[in-house]
Amino acid sequence: MATRAYILIETAAGETSTVSDALKEMPMMKAVDTVTGPFDIIGVAEADNLPSIGDLISDGMHSIPGIIKTVTCLSVRS
Repeated sequence: MATRAYILIETAAGETSTVSDALKEMPMMKAVDTVTGPFDIIGVAEADNLPSIGDLISDGMHSIPGIIKTVTCLSVRS
């Protein structure tokens, strides 16, 4: 069973569309939605294991200009 994570993303002002487009290019990202509220984007990622999710966030997402903060929520039951 795949590991699924919901990733809440805060972006710099004016960068939401650019960040969203970059996230949609990442193969593990299954959904990227621009939202209202305290976060600007919610992404859904799936990977074979937890370390792959960690790599996606620390090596992939955090290298995208315009991302200020991420909060990751792991799915424990679907």
